[in-house]
Amino acid sequence: MSIRHGLLALLAQGPRYGYQLRAEFETSTGATWPLNIGQVYSTLSRLERDEMVTRVGADDEGRFVYRITPAGERDVLRWFATPIARGDRPRDELAIKLAMAVTTPGVDVRQVVQTQRTASLRALQDFTRLKAEAPRTPADQGDTAWRLVLESMIFQAEAEVRWLDHCESFVARALPPAAPPGTAADVADLPSGSEEARR
Repeated sequence: MSIRHGLLALLAQGPRYGYQLRAEFETSTGATWPLNIGQVYSTLSRLERDEMVTRVGADDEGRFVYRITPAGERDVLRWFATPIARGDRPRDELAIKLAMAVTTPGVDVRQVVQTQRTASLRALQDFTRLKAEAPRTPADQGDTAWRLVLESMIFQAEAEVRWLDHCESFVARALPPAAPPGTAADVADLPSGSEEARR
């Protein structure tokens, strides 16, 4: 989700000021996407430039209040109606990391996979615990939004663990066993006349 469209979606519910938008954005995403207030105001500035929002004065405490424009409403409705393409999502750093580990000399790919799998399982347990502690029936729309985000994180963590299991078995078949340090494989790489090779 882009910050731009997240803020527009909140403004579609009514005028708001920057700190209010930040708080409601973080509540809606279960604080899984924390924002700093600078991001909020720089995004509002661009939205104002693009005529998606307009400033409608300030509240009693001097905070600028923003309202969505008809162009902003059309833009956020178009966003809701358009599926998110895989290419629009951030690159998968874990997949890139494992691909690099396979081709980087001296890296134990199995250990990289195992370390990540342990962390992913821990995250899955944490998410599952949060779900178990949540009320069965959401009290309001904020609870419903948080539950959807939480369940998305659970499904993603489950998929990641399954994928790492697959990586582990694939690497076991595709790569030779990792040689412990100081083995014949290491000695074979030394120049034949070197003192280390003669030992």
